[in-house]
Amino acid sequence: MIVIGGEALVDLVPDPATGEGELGPLHPLLGGGPYNVAIALGRLGVPAAFYARLSTDQFGDELFERLRASNVDVELVQRGPEPTTLAVVGLAEDGSARYSFHTEGTATRFVTDQELPERATALCLGTLGMVLEPGASVYERVLFREAERGRFVALDPNIRAGLIADADAYRARFRSWLPSVGLLKVSDDDAEWLADGGDVLAAAREWQRQGPAAVVLTRGADGLTAVTADGEFTVPGEKVDVADTIGAGDTVQAALLAWLHRNDALSAEGVRALDGTGWERALRFAAAAAAVTVSRPGAEPPWSEELHTD
Repeated sequence: MIVIGGEALVDLVPDPATGEGELGPLHPLLGGGPYNVAIALGRLGVPAAFYARLSTDQFGDELFERLRASNVDVELVQRGPEPTTLAVVGLAEDGSARYSFHTEGTATRFVTDQELPERATALCLGTLGMVLEPGASVYERVLFREAERGRFVALDPNIRAGLIADADAYRARFRSWLPSVGLLKVSDDDAEWLADGGDVLAAAREWQRQGPAAVVLTRGADGLTAVTADGEFTVPGEKVDVADTIGAGDTVQAALLAWLHRNDALSAEGVRALDGTGWERALRFAAAAAAVTVSRPGAEPPWSEELHTD
């Protein structure tokens, strides 16, 4: 089983049909980077559990029920009276999203440490879960502990710069995680921020040398690149009419983990053993899954029967 830790929230997304832009009616859509990963894994038929704190408000109830409806194990979900985190979404003409967050005192911050089930083989963390305190320190502690125990760790920092008070401190903290990480997935925009404006590919190579068996860069329509000790492997993105890009990177992360799980490669050793053909198959599967997600509004990852690539 793959355990996914981090925030669940509600995206408030403008309705493009009104023609009023960002001042038009806002529709609540369930999301949050790690939450989207868990939903996508469950829909792809991979045993997955979500490890987070959800509110007992109406949004929290909907988030909880959607996990169960997507075949995600909820035994690690904590509940509390704090409100649900909100993200107000702005959409550009190309469908790309920007966010403003309402996080003060919300449930996601107050997750507590707990032991993972024995059947857990991998841990996936990221986004606001690794930023918002005190929960970020809880997840950090779990990351180090589970890596020490031999569990495979995947990380997607999924940077939200407006919530990071001290960029240099966060970058240093990010580097401290790398020796414990087996798979790092990062968008080219996030990689540029983490590298403080430096060359993205050079930064990915350096991060890979610090620990991860592979670093996967997502580059929007330009596709995906896996950076490994044996070189780089790239596949193009799939052409599709884009509704919006919400959840695209999260779907890539989930699809990569699903592919590794199905091909008995969900370990640092398994990832290192992949050759060019293996990476092409893995990355094409991830690109196909992300193409489905961006073709419809909000973070709606595909079910396994919607994909024709393995």
